[in-house]
Amino acid sequence: MVAHFALALVILIAAAAAVFSGRLVRAAIALAIGNSALSLYFLLHHARYAGVVQLSVGVGLLSALFLVAISLTESMRKGPGGS
Repeated sequence: MVAHFALALVILIAAAAAVFSGRLVRAAIALAIGNSALSLYFLLHHARYAGVVQLSVGVGLLSALFLVAISLTESMRKGPGGS
């Protein structure tokens, strides 16, 4: 019972950190933490397939996609010369 509330609290804190973070990289890391906690929540409720899919897609694919997009937008802000 305590694990349910602890994971729910981690999910809510990570979601709030992702929304209110001033830096995009920190928001992406907060989303990865929230997605991994949600995956553990699914696994705790014996939803194995949902937990594994959430872990692979939510944490792996989306985090990598966000970090690549952030790095591309940061390089576009600097301009062609890099400064």
